[in-house]
Amino acid sequence: MLNEVTISRAIITRYMDKLSAALDLDVAIVGGGPSGLVAGYYLAKAGKKVALFDRKLSIGGGIWGGGMMFNEIVVQEAGNGILQELDLQGTRYEPGYYTLDSVLVTATLICKAMRAGLQIFNLIGVDDVVIKDNRVSGLVINWGAVSTLGWHIDPLTLFSRYVLDATGHDAEITTILVRKMGVNLNTETGAIVGEKSMDAETGEEDTVKNTGEVYPGLLVSGMAANAVCGGYRMGPVFGGMLLSGKRAAELMLHGLDHAR
Repeated sequence: MLNEVTISRAIITRYMDKLSAALDLDVAIVGGGPSGLVAGYYLAKAGKKVALFDRKLSIGGGIWGGGMMFNEIVVQEAGNGILQELDLQGTRYEPGYYTLDSVLVTATLICKAMRAGLQIFNLIGVDDVVIKDNRVSGLVINWGAVSTLGWHIDPLTLFSRYVLDATGHDAEITTILVRKMGVNLNTETGAIVGEKSMDAETGEEDTVKNTGEVYPGLLVSGMAANAVCGGYRMGPVFGGMLLSGKRAAELMLHGLDHAR
């Protein structure tokens, strides 16, 4: 016999357990697109304590919609190794081009990352970062709907040894840091350079090249990396996004392991 109070208590208790456990992390990822999910997969697989936060209801970023709402994506040869590791089999279209159903890719990325140990929190927005000794050391979080509605509701905070800005074109976390702290970034100008127009091949290369630490404790990946460092956009080809997430994870794993 089902009891409504027991159902509610179970949800509240289990959620609070998850949230409480996420208040002290090795890595906090902001943004649930492909680069954030891949980074979370590799970090969790390596045994790190990692959580991902996204203000939207659905996780996956722009990959769900494929190209112009045609739910197919392209991954080039460079990203095919990650696809195979994730048990995703692309269909060869021409030499060096593989097509995949965008819904299947997104669902698989989420499933693989969570099964590896990534904790995902949807409907949670990030209002600010925590700064300690001139280093990004955590996040200031609130319900995603709070910022959407413009309510003044005080947030909560969490600690993390690294923060990954995987928020896409808007590079939200890096933008907050620059706006509020006036810091110099590890970019060619010391500021957010801004995303360039479409050049698929260059954009894919830029996505990986620009992945890295732009301020102590803060890394960028995916389109956030290109927005911050001045890379080109590339549209619905996703090999660079996958490789960027893996590169971000490798850099943070190196930092975490050498900080001991």
